[in-house]
Amino acid sequence: MCGSIDFNCTSEPCQSPRIENQLQVAFEDVALYFTREEWELLTQPEKQLYRDQMLRNYWTLLSLGSSGSKPDLIHRIEIGEAELWIRDAEGPRVNSGSESPLSVFKMNNGEIKRKRSAYHAAFKLKVVEYAEANNNCAAAREFCINEKQVREWRKNKTTLEDMPRSKKKCPTRCASFPELEKDLNNWIVECQQNGYIVTRTGIRLRALHMSKDDKYKSVNPSMFVASAGWCTRFMNRHGLCLCQRSKIAQKLPRDLEDKIKSFQRFIIKYRKECAFELSQIGNMDETPVTFDLPSNRMVTSVGEKTVLIKTSGHEKIYFTVVLSCLANGSKLPPVVVFKRKTLPKNMKFPAGIIVRAHKKGWMDESGTIEWLEKVWNKRPGALCKKPAMLIWDMFRTHKTDEVKNLAKNMKTTLAIIPGGLTSVLQPLDVCLNKPFKNRLRKMWSEWMCSGMAKLTKGGNLMKPEINLVAQWIKDAWVSIPSEMVEKSFRKCCISNALDESEDDVIFDDDTREAWSLG
Repeated sequence: MCGSIDFNCTSEPCQSPRIENQLQVAFEDVALYFTREEWELLTQPEKQLYRDQMLRNYWTLLSLGSSGSKPDLIHRIEIGEAELWIRDAEGPRVNSGSESPLSVFKMNNGEIKRKRSAYHAAFKLKVVEYAEANNNCAAAREFCINEKQVREWRKNKTTLEDMPRSKKKCPTRCASFPELEKDLNNWIVECQQNGYIVTRTGIRLRALHMSKDDKYKSVNPSMFVASAGWCTRFMNRHGLCLCQRSKIAQKLPRDLEDKIKSFQRFIIKYRKECAFELSQIGNMDETPVTFDLPSNRMVTSVGEKTVLIKTSGHEKIYFTVVLSCLANGSKLPPVVVFKRKTLPKNMKFPAGIIVRAHKKGWMDESGTIEWLEKVWNKRPGALCKKPAMLIWDMFRTHKTDEVKNLAKNMKTTLAIIPGGLTSVLQPLDVCLNKPFKNRLRKMWSEWMCSGMAKLTKGGNLMKPEINLVAQWIKDAWVSIPSEMVEKSFRKCCISNALDESEDDVIFDDDTREAWSLG
C-alpha cells in the first residue's frame, strides 16, 4: 500500500448487502485492516482518524441492532493500543477500490450521529498556522477535519496560545460562585469610587470573609480557599487587572565593575587584617518616608490609565527613618526624624525607637553623631571595644572629620559605598528597605480603611499622629526576619566566607522577594 490514505468522506454509498430499511452488515464488512508496512506509512492524524472511524462504524452497527462479541480491533482501540496493524492471515481486508477506504456509510434509515473528536491545543495551533498560510478549506483537507472547526480555532487563537499545549478543552469563564463574585465585584467598584486601594491580597481576604456569610449557602467554606489562581480567573472574568506605578531606577555609573571590585577588595582586605566578627559588621542607611503610603500595585479595570487613590493629602511631607543592622542578623533600634522644630511634650512614644525633630526632617552631622553614640556604640560588643566595620553611603554627614574621629575612637572602620552603587552594594537598599516599606504601607492601608483617621474642621483627612507612625516603624522593623538580614550582607558580598564558598549567594535573586510581604 503506497502513499497516504485519503480519509475524506465520499458521497457514494457503501456497497454492502442490505435490506431496504434495515442494514444487514457485520463489522468485518466495514472494517479496514493494515499490515505493519501500511500502518507505518500513516501520519498521526490519519491514525487517529482511523481509530475514530472504526469506533464510529462499530457503534453504528450496535445502534442498528447488530449482535455478537466485541471485535478484537475495537478492544485494542479502546485500551489505547498504539500499533493496530495485523498480518494478512489474522483478519479480513476490505478491498481497496477507487473510493476511500474509510468512507462514511450513509444509511437510508437516517443520518448516523458522529462522535465528537477532541484535539489538543498543539494540534489546533498547527491547523491554524496552516490555515493562515493557505486557507481554511486547504487546512480542513490537509488535517481531515471540518472547515467549521478551522474557523473556530482561528477565532480562538489567542486563547489556544495561552493554554497548555497538551490540553484539549478551552478554559471556561463560568464562575463556580456567581453570587459571591458579583457582590465581591460590587465591593471592588465601591472601593475604587471611594479612592481606597484594592490589592489581590485584599480581594482574596474579602472573598474568604464573604464565603462564611449565610447569604452564600452554596459556598462551602472548607472547599473555597480563595487561591491565587481563583483570584486571577475572577479578575479576568470581571475585566480587572493589576497595575503598578512606574519608578525611576538609580542610574549606575559607567565604571560600575571597577568600583565594585575596588570596594570589595577594601572589604576583604580589612576583614583579613582585623578579623571582624559578623556581629561587628554593620550597615546604616537613611531612607525617606511620607505620611501617606499608597500601594504601588493595585487592582483596577482593564484600560484605566488614571487611578483615584484616597490619601490624607500629605504624600509630599517627608520624614527620615534611619535603619541599621549587623551581618549576624541582628537589628539595631531604628531612628525616626520628623520635620518639626520640637516634639510634643505630652506625647508618649513606644520603647525601642529613637524619635528626633529637625527643621528639615533629615539627618545632619549632629544627628549622625547622636546615632553613633546612642545606637552604634550600644550594639553588642561595643563596650569591649571590639574592632568593627560600618558600611554606609557617601552622604556628606558621613564624611566629616568629627564623625570620622568619633568612629576611629570607637575602633570602627568606615567603608563608604561609591556614589551611585547603593542599589548594588548596600544590604539595606538591596534587600531590606522594600519589605520594610511594604509592611509600613500595609499598616497605613489598614488605618485608612478602619475609619480611625481624624478629620479637620474643613472635613479633610488628617495625617496620622507621629507616635502612631513611630509605632508602625518599630513594628515593621521588628517583623523583618533575621535570616533575611543575614543573607542581605552575603548578597552584597560583605560577610561571605573568605574561602569563596558562599560567593554563589550574590546570584540569588529571590532574597528580597521571598520576604517582601512578610
